[in-house]
Amino acid sequence: MQEDILINWSPQETRVAVVENGAVQELHVERTVERGLVGNVYLGKVARVLPGMQSAFMDIGLERAAFLHVADVWHPPVDGETLSQARHAQPTIPIEKQVYEGQALMVQVIKDPIGSKGARLSTQISLAGRLLVFLPQDDHIGISQKIPLEQRESLRQRLHSLVGERGGGFILRTNGEDATDQELAEDIAYLRKTWARIKDSAQRLPPQSLLHLDLNLLQRVLRDLVSEHTQTIRVDSREQFEQLRIFGMEFMPAAAAKLQHYQGERPIFDLFGVDEEIRKALSRRVELKSGGYLIVDQTEALTTIDVNTGGYVGARNFDDTIFKTNLEAAQSIARQLRLRNLGGIVIVDFIDMTREEHQEAVLTEFRKQLARDRVKTMVGSFSQLGLLEMTRKRTRESLAHMLCEPCPSCEGKGIVKTARSVAYDILREILREARQFNPSEFRVVAAPQVIELLLDEESQHLAGLSDFIGKPISLQSEASLGQEQYDIVLT
Repeated sequence: MQEDILINWSPQETRVAVVENGAVQELHVERTVERGLVGNVYLGKVARVLPGMQSAFMDIGLERAAFLHVADVWHPPVDGETLSQARHAQPTIPIEKQVYEGQALMVQVIKDPIGSKGARLSTQISLAGRLLVFLPQDDHIGISQKIPLEQRESLRQRLHSLVGERGGGFILRTNGEDATDQELAEDIAYLRKTWARIKDSAQRLPPQSLLHLDLNLLQRVLRDLVSEHTQTIRVDSREQFEQLRIFGMEFMPAAAAKLQHYQGERPIFDLFGVDEEIRKALSRRVELKSGGYLIVDQTEALTTIDVNTGGYVGARNFDDTIFKTNLEAAQSIARQLRLRNLGGIVIVDFIDMTREEHQEAVLTEFRKQLARDRVKTMVGSFSQLGLLEMTRKRTRESLAHMLCEPCPSCEGKGIVKTARSVAYDILREILREARQFNPSEFRVVAAPQVIELLLDEESQHLAGLSDFIGKPISLQSEASLGQEQYDIVLT
């Protein structure tokens, strides 16, 4: 697999596309005025404790109160407890016995504010480096589960010797598998220095202060997105290229070596049609090469994906048609989850398959494609109704929520009343108003298509209503109004 990373920078927005074998697989967007909060460390103040929800609201200086659940309150080992025993006891101690109103707590954002929900917090701080994750309140040495089992124990022993007596917990990231002792030691020193700076700020600054700002998107590209498969990292800004190169040479020299300044005449995203992929990723319908298609509907609670055969009739029989469409859909859905950054519960309605071996083959292909995802996923089996349920970890807004807003005409429903339905609403409203008031005239102000219908096909009904109430009804077209919007003026 060959991978390229394209970075399009402007003062107001940074956009990153991860391209695998010529196809866009991931999109990351960070806007200067809407930068995410995950990873930031604050000195928060407990605003309210809710025993019934085993949660607390905290003021960390944001517009909305942040949310701390009892499961995210760090409980250090006491009286000879092991670390695992402390973790097990953590949720069993009521939150009202762990925090109190007005208390200052160091907290870290683990989920951005999403929709109407405030940021989710944890009192266990974790700091990500290039090779390691530092858990300063912990003493656990862990190894990424993506590293082969037979290598983990030797890597754990190496880390123990490097960490030494100063303690602290560390987790070796997947890209640290082949790191030298010197590289690991440098990452340990960098993370401890960052933690010392955070602790010093917590002593000096008042509650509701930001203690640590996580890396920006450009820097996170080097830390999180670069892998052994990455061929190039192309940046279209000379200034950002130089800053990223300096940052990379200090902390991630292997990744920095792949940096290139893109100076082509065409916009960098035109190289692989990224802007067109963004347009498609905001659409409900996703076309499959076979002629089938997906329908993706995203709600606050979950995302549903429906698979349809469309015009595909290429196989010898109907079962094979369904199987081939579902196989292609499994590949496309895994890509769409990454491309759109869809998280939470996802329900996939594959086309019903009568043969069990077809179901198993589709499920195996789906899991194989999801294994390439950087984000943690869990996939169940087909239910009795033929549905497939899965989860994908959600920490940031989806692409659609970041780039779009609810339509002012349909208010996010995705549909609007027909012009005829609105016309009948207007006729009923006029009758209702006529029973309460006695104006000299009713004037209807509505969208052009509604007014046209009232003047044409519904003119007889409008005239009949005017005769019935004994008042004239005039019509006024207003192009700025949505189809469902209207006003009835009494004169």
